[in-house]
Parts: sequence; structure tokens; C-alpha cells
Amino acid sequence: MTFFNSYHALRAESFLKKNRQEARLIPGPREISPNCGVALRFDYAVRDLVARMLSDASVQVEKVHFYPQ
Repeated sequence: MTFFNSYHALRAESFLKKNRQEARLIPGPREISPNCGVALRFDYAVRDLVARMLSDASVQVEKVHFYPQ
């Protein structure tokens, strides 16, 4: 998941961890998004749940990506 700025990336990680969702910040791959430099890695299988949770918490997300590593 990418963000327009690092503030929302940090909020997303903190919020998800408080709500028992595994998530961690990683360096954002430049080929995906040049915006804030960090991305959030989480289980892609729960992407709809994570996106809904963050939207409800007013966390601004740029885009959800499938990025195998």
C-alpha cells in the first residue's frame, strides 16, 4: 500500500497494529510510487478489510498494490 505522505503511512501502521492486523512499513519501491518513500506491507488477502479500516479511520491511501517479494 502506498501513500501520498509519510504521515498517513505512519498512522496506517499504528492503527492496524492497534487493531491486531499484521502490517509493517518498508521502503517504497520507486517503480510503484515516487511519493512518500515508504509503503505498508500486509497480507494481500485481507486488502479489502485493511482498506476499509483505514478509510474509516480517515487515513489517506494512494493505492493498494500486489507486490510479491
